[in-house]
Amino acid sequence: MRHGRAGYRLGRTTAHRTSTLRNLAAGLFEHGQIVTTIPKAKAVRPMVEKIITAAKKGDLASRRRVIAKLGGDRLGFDWLYLAKGASDAEKEHVQKLKDQASAFFEVPDGSKVERNRYGELRKAPKIVKHIFDNIAPRFADRPGGYTRIVKLGRKRIGDGTELCVLQFVGAEDGAEIGGRPSQRRRIGDNRTSFYAKLKKEGAKA
Repeated sequence: MRHGRAGYRLGRTTAHRTSTLRNLAAGLFEHGQIVTTIPKAKAVRPMVEKIITAAKKGDLASRRRVIAKLGGDRLGFDWLYLAKGASDAEKEHVQKLKDQASAFFEVPDGSKVERNRYGELRKAPKIVKHIFDNIAPRFADRPGGYTRIVKLGRKRIGDGTELCVLQFVGAEDGAEIGGRPSQRRRIGDNRTSFYAKLKKEGAKA
């Protein structure tokens, strides 16, 4: 019996599960939305909600609490980095990611991201500062429910796990949610168009 075992285990040890949830939360705070499996989205959602609620207070104790939940004040937005000889395809890719994230919050300037000669991240915006400055003020008047889960209607290649999008609310007109219509909807649309065609031909006769 599963008595006294609340929460999602995700088939991982405690350390592995904690690391996974922290990485998912950091990715959500960087991009505004992430594509993941439904169990992972449901597992990380309470963690993200608590971090934003604490960040809305804005005091030092809340900042330390957020740092503890994320496992440290890590550097973020490394995807904004563009090398000097970057191709047009690389610039277009970074701009696309920036446009998607800007629908949820203000994206830091890409010039703040620097790498050393070995490609290691040397300088970048801090995730915790970004949460307190750009994300928490956006939900100042909202008592909770900062995120939503949208099923994509497609499955992951390999194990067939159903995928979903975990994103911040308030950007319904922002980044587009990609997905394929269900087989039932496709059959229904074809049947409707077929009967409409028969009805039109019958009216002409």
